[in-house]
Amino acid sequence: MSYLEATNDLYREAALTPDVGLCCTTNPIWELPGLSIPKIMQEMNYGCGSTVHARDLTNNPNILYVGVGGGMELLQFSYFSRQKGGVIGVDVVDEMLTASKNNFTIAEAENDWFNSEFVELRKGDALNLPVEDDSIDVAAQNCLFNIFKEEDLKRAIEEMYRVLKPHGRLVMSDPTCEQPMNDALRNDDRLRALCLSGSLPIKQYVKALTDVGFGTIEIRARKPYRILDPKNYPTDELIYIESIEVAAIKDPMPDDGPCIFTGKAAIYFGSDDYFDDHKGHVLLKNQPLAVCDKTAGALASLGRDDLFISESTFHYDGGGCC
Repeated sequence: MSYLEATNDLYREAALTPDVGLCCTTNPIWELPGLSIPKIMQEMNYGCGSTVHARDLTNNPNILYVGVGGGMELLQFSYFSRQKGGVIGVDVVDEMLTASKNNFTIAEAENDWFNSEFVELRKGDALNLPVEDDSIDVAAQNCLFNIFKEEDLKRAIEEMYRVLKPHGRLVMSDPTCEQPMNDALRNDDRLRALCLSGSLPIKQYVKALTDVGFGTIEIRARKPYRILDPKNYPTDELIYIESIEVAAIKDPMPDDGPCIFTGKAAIYFGSDDYFDDHKGHVLLKNQPLAVCDKTAGALASLGRDDLFISESTFHYDGGGCC
């Protein structure tokens, strides 16, 4: 049995018998006017964060969500795209598609604005998306890509890139880990399916996105997630896993490399009202400006004593230098 077959079996079981402890989301459930999320959807919230951000979802976007779970994020996306087929949900597990469809019937009863026709469910997998080229404004996946091994991860990201419109965005939540994992952990198909042993370091995760061609990367959140301890897992040391929320934007790749926002800021505190580096960056006095890592490095290299560059906070909420 391959690791992907093991993953499908695990989520087939989770579709038939909801497993509240399967994943441990680090986000509170959205509370929006008129939005009621059925209890069964909350129980089947098999993610490690959230991919639903209001600022991504203006003007009734076409949305793709891969790995439907119990349908909770599909419902949340529908809140912002109330049109027939405005949200496409793709999953390879028949039982999960059926469970999600059934949950939408409950959601209709609890939400007078919601219609199941807002969501189109399609059978397919992340490596061969049943979606046309350049047709999606916002694509999303939650706690899925970390399951894939290197070649399959590359293919999954390429597929998301293919279906996105120019300047469209791929919004993701995945576990990450900066510590090395031994072969016993990496090769354990069930631990990989449980979104644990496939976790990558953030730099490696981001490189996988930029290698495919995404010109802008935003790291929006970085939070504690799980612990792998020697008493319960095949490891001699305690391993700390975090979850991150990332947006990869299908911008053209700049000549000098991608713009990667890791939550750095520049502050000018000199004697003038502002500082202009004549490269497109104007810093008003004592007003923090979010900067990508590339711009942060360029500003730091100026050697000025009236410029402060913060360390990465791994929280970026928009605006900034690019």
